[in-house]
Amino acid sequence: MKATDFAAATPADVRALIRSGQWTGPTPGMAKGHVQANLVILPRDWAYDFLLFAQRNPKPCPILDVTEIGDGEPRLVAPGADLRTDLPRYRIWRDGQLVDEPTNISDYWRDDLVGFLLGCSFSFEGALLEASVPVRHIECGCNVPMYRTDLPCRPAGRLSGPMVVSMRPIPGPLVPRAVLATGRFPAVHGAPIHIGDPASIGIGDINRPDFGDAVTINAGEIPVFWACGVTPQAALMASRPPFAITHAPGHMFLCDAKDSDYAIF
Repeated sequence: MKATDFAAATPADVRALIRSGQWTGPTPGMAKGHVQANLVILPRDWAYDFLLFAQRNPKPCPILDVTEIGDGEPRLVAPGADLRTDLPRYRIWRDGQLVDEPTNISDYWRDDLVGFLLGCSFSFEGALLEASVPVRHIECGCNVPMYRTDLPCRPAGRLSGPMVVSMRPIPGPLVPRAVLATGRFPAVHGAPIHIGDPASIGIGDINRPDFGDAVTINAGEIPVFWACGVTPQAALMASRPPFAITHAPGHMFLCDAKDSDYAIF
């Protein structure tokens, strides 16, 4: 099975598939037209720091929903869903170190945890495709390449770290179209933050992403970089909270909301 086999599925159907353990892979292309979200879960005593971090860094960390303390239900974007079971793969962090990548976090759940859902660039890929802009990782059936940069985020409380970006190679003449198409969706990262030379934002080797999969950049294509919701994971590694849970890169939460609900024009 490929993620795109479920392009016509509803978000609830995809979440049920994930909850049952039948899908544990990346989610780009699933439930086409619906918002996909990044996940960060932190103990209550770190939650305000993260809320402030997201507010100060809205490009990589646009907040879509925040759960009640100890409650796994994202009531705003997917009533009835459960953040403990409805993502295909998670990451468990202790003191900034990755210690596990389970497909269910019920055994890790605590009554003091707060969940944050952040906008994801997968949500604007439908707009790119509708504008006849190719999306390489969807074509290849793999995960989007993501890179740490040397662009610092604005620190907040105990949290700081570099921005992470996702990259899509775009044919040169279509770059303005890609900028306009994605700029309509500021709640899911919006327009690119950088176009062209990866070295100028601290990326040493475009063929070796820090997260996700490498993709081919063909002759005449330009690497285009968008702020990425994996940025909080870089902040967790840098700031070392005692405990945190995130999504595994590319393994997103499917929201009931449609991408079009977040378009500004």
